Amino acid sequence: MQELTNVKGKKAFIVADGIMKELGYLQKTIDYLSQANIESDVFSEVRPDPSIDIVTEGLSLYKRSNADIIVALGGGSAIDTAKGIVYFAERVEKLNEANFKKPQFIAIPSTSGTGSEATDFTVITSEGEKICFIDESLAPDLAILDSTCIQHVPQHVCADTGIDVLVHSIEAYVSKNASDFTDALAEKAIKLIFDFLEPLYNDTKNDYARDRILNASCMAGMAFTNTGLGINHSLAHALGATFHLSHGRSNALLLEGVMEYNADLSGKANDYATEKYAKLAKMLQLPARTKREGAVNFISAVSKLKKNLKIENSISSFDIKKEDFEQALEQMSTSALNDRCTPTNPKNPTKDELVGILKRCYKGKRTY
Repeated sequence: MQELTNVKGKKAFIVADGIMKELGYLQKTIDYLSQANIESDVFSEVRPDPSIDIVTEGLSLYKRSNADIIVALGGGSAIDTAKGIVYFAERVEKLNEANFKKPQFIAIPSTSGTGSEATDFTVITSEGEKICFIDESLAPDLAILDSTCIQHVPQHVCADTGIDVLVHSIEAYVSKNASDFTDALAEKAIKLIFDFLEPLYNDTKNDYARDRILNASCMAGMAFTNTGLGINHSLAHALGATFHLSHGRSNALLLEGVMEYNADLSGKANDYATEKYAKLAKMLQLPARTKREGAVNFISAVSKLKKNLKIENSISSFDIKKEDFEQALEQMSTSALNDRCTPTNPKNPTKDELVGILKRCYKGKRTY
């Protein structure tokens, strides 16, 4: 965080979550900025899954502050809120036919999961639906990775956010827009997750593992901001918003089902995604004599990692009644089909196929 002493500007608007305030990191941020002769205003009313109302409240305070710097300090919700403020500030100024000078945008993550410090994505909740915004203006100008900020993260959050990194990496790797450059970032992030997430989960004071997972999160973010994501995230946005599950846990519950669909394991298992999952199996030194074998073994390795992190195997594990789930299928599948993450999925799903994935994941049913 000491890098803040080198920032140039007059006034900072800090968007922070309450935990960063309680743990003293907010005051550290203010103090470091003060050393750079920068005053600070603070908005700390961040909530999980930030709503348009919270963003609007923050936007009003930001405009009053006349800040030329925005600092996002905290987890994905804090960074998403700050991004929402930047996004709508620009659009309000354009509506008023005024010149908008984008503030310097600095992100300091306190969880190793979203990779939001390196992406041009944000997710804002409006009327109970999670809406994904993608815009160049949302990419922070500076990301500060300080693993001391995540040393207080509890085990279950470590698991949720770590699996979110894995999903980001896998979806970037099989995206329609993947390239040699994004593949390199995704492969490294996946390797780091398999090597260090479980050790960090078992010992959250493991400094070396914590550094590796924070790096993996950022690399995965760098990968998917250039490739887009896929239906794992589209379905997770819908599932999480409907049944109030955390984003990382929602992604985890859908992961094997989505990979089975993308790899066509119930069919010929000879497509693009199958081949790439097999490459990941080889990277992890798993048997992959055929594309199907490699894909199945990689998916099995993911299932084993989830089990070791004590992540549930099915959506039904959360006491979501079958009738409530089935009643929500139409809305969830429609929302996922229209999600901004869907177009870059390796296969173009129909609504019925999305319903099928959700049903299998509700039961925890596997096709291999």
